[in-house]
Order: sequence, then C-alpha cells, then structure tokens
Amino acid sequence: MERYFGENTPKLGFGLMRLPRDKSGKIDLEHTKKMVDLFLAAGQTYFDTAYVYDDGESEKTAKAALVDRYPRESFTLATKLCAWQKAHDEETAKQQFYTSLERTGAGYFDYYLLHALQESNYKLYDKYHIWDFVKEQKAKGLIRHWGFSFHASPELLDELLTAHPDAEFVQLQINYADWESENVAARANYEVARKHGKSIVVMEPVKGGALAEPPAEVRSVLNAADPKASCASWAVRFAASLEGIITVLSGMSNIEQMEDNLSYMKEFRLLNAEEQTAVRKAQEAMGAVKSIPCTACHYCTAGCPKKIPIPEIFAARNKQTIWGQLEEGVNDYTRDTAGVGTAVDCIACGQCERACPQQLNVIQRLKDCAAVFGK
Repeated sequence: MERYFGENTPKLGFGLMRLPRDKSGKIDLEHTKKMVDLFLAAGQTYFDTAYVYDDGESEKTAKAALVDRYPRESFTLATKLCAWQKAHDEETAKQQFYTSLERTGAGYFDYYLLHALQESNYKLYDKYHIWDFVKEQKAKGLIRHWGFSFHASPELLDELLTAHPDAEFVQLQINYADWESENVAARANYEVARKHGKSIVVMEPVKGGALAEPPAEVRSVLNAADPKASCASWAVRFAASLEGIITVLSGMSNIEQMEDNLSYMKEFRLLNAEEQTAVRKAQEAMGAVKSIPCTACHYCTAGCPKKIPIPEIFAARNKQTIWGQLEEGVNDYTRDTAGVGTAVDCIACGQCERACPQQLNVIQRLKDCAAVFGK
C-alpha cells in the first residue's frame, strides 16, 4: 500500500531533453537506444519528454528508441502541453496532445503535464480551457495521471492547487543549490505541494549539469565526505530522499552519465544524517559562488528576435567566473556567437525574461557579458 501516489515508482527518471548528439548535431538514435536498454534493464521505468523538446524530435526519438522496441506496460511515459510555445489559440494548443500521441505512438500517456506554468503564461491554460481538456482525455483513457510543471512563486502554486485540487502531481525544480533560493523557491514550493497532499516529480536535480561538475569549493566538501561518490550522485540522492517524491528526472546525455546514475539509483538509499550534513556544507559553499544560475533549458532563445544564444553566452561567462578560465571563456563566446546574435545585440525586448523558468534578469546579465566580452 502506497503512503502517497507514486511512492513505489523507481526513483530515477530518464529526462529526454538533453539526449546524445551525433557529429551533425542531431539526436544520436543508436546511442539513445543503448541508454534506454541500460535504464530498463536496471529496473527503472519513467521517461519524460515534451511537445516542444527539440522541436518534436524528442518525442519522435521516444517512439523509435522506446515505444517501438518494448512492451507498452514495461515503461511509463510522460509528456507535456505547452500553451505558450508553438500554440497560437485554443485549437493549436489542444492539437499538441494529439500530435504527441502520433509522434510517440504510445497509445496513451501515463503522465501528462501542463508545461512550465509561471506568472507570464499560466492564464493561457485557463483561456484555452486546458485544465478541462486534460481531464476529458483522462476520462477517455488517453491519460492515466495528470499534473503540471511549475516555475514560479509558492503563492501562485498555492493558488493553482487550490483552484485545481484534482491535479494528481506537480513537477518542481528541486536541487540543493536552489533549496533556499528566493528566485526558484525550491523548499517553499515543495512545502506548498506537500501541504496540498501532492506528489512531486523533480526536475533539474543537478541544475542543468552545474552540480555534476560544481566549483572546486563544493567538490572538496563532497569528496571529503565520500571520495568515491560522483558529485551528481549527491544532487540526485538529495532530491530523491525527500518525502512525497515520485521520481527524480535526470537529463542524461551519454552512456557514462547513465551508468553513473544507475550505480547509485538502482538500489537507491536515502541520505543518512552524515550525508545530509555534507550536503548542507555543500549548499553553503555553493551559495558563496557568484555564477549565472542558468540551466540551459533554451526557453529564452525560441522567441529571441536577434537569435542570441543566451545559455551559451552565460556558460562562457561562468567558465571565467567559476573556473577562472578567462581565455577559454572568450573562445567559447566567439565560437557560440559566430553567425548569430551576440550579447551586444540585445534590444531589451524582454521576451527572454518572460520565458525564463529561473526568473533571471537576463537583459542586465547580457549587458554585463557584453561589457566583459566587448562584442
């Protein structure tokens, strides 16, 4: 008997947002198939994609690597409807659901989410009657469980869960670096969800990879506690150790990452008291690092009129501020802005800030990067 919905779900989820790439930059299907095989062989079952991931290629890859190769009852598949990207009205928003069914060939979705609700877009889901729409699809058997992913304040989360008490789960950004963050409000949102009795799917447990290779100050704390454990393992296990967690999504990009995650999540164990203390020390060390907390989700770039590769620019700057790699940061910036927009080209239209799940002051940070890189 489960104490909460999803308690018995394996605690590692395969996020299909950052899949491996071949030399041409396209998703490497054969590499992905091997990762899927390893994941299922280890007893894990939860796969997560979305209508907008890789402009639909993620869902198509889920079909080719997973759905077409394994019995439908051997895995669970989650995808999402995004009313604020690739949708222009109620009809095109709802069509995403049917397109996702076609792309994946899944027949039904085990978990279906309203995608990335935040202050700038949540009213669209009301305007387009998406809440009622997903419940209708559940009544038809095309959705087993539904919920929403969320990037905003605990006050808005409380409002949404009060207005929609039949949502079965929420997907939240939770990691030890953002636990006390005012922008992400990981702890506060977690507590609101649990107050409403909702189970939680965790996204960004390693903060877009930042906690897999954290600054030296953080790494030294974790290595002192357990030199054999990867830095990523601390982040994933921190999130998975919380009460009420369905699964923790990891956007794995290669077999090595998959093997590392499975090494400690196949037989998952909660963090003990000593390990919790180590994580608190790592939180303190991480809090002292002045980096740009971008997770490279690329939501900001979809509508950028100047085609500025914002996450890549921020990564180049972080390489300088976190690792002291000044020349490498300049080289990365030059490479990644070649033929597209640069930090100087920003016209401060604000669409990036409205789309940013991290609530970053993107415009000012681009100005800072422009001042550093000089072009």
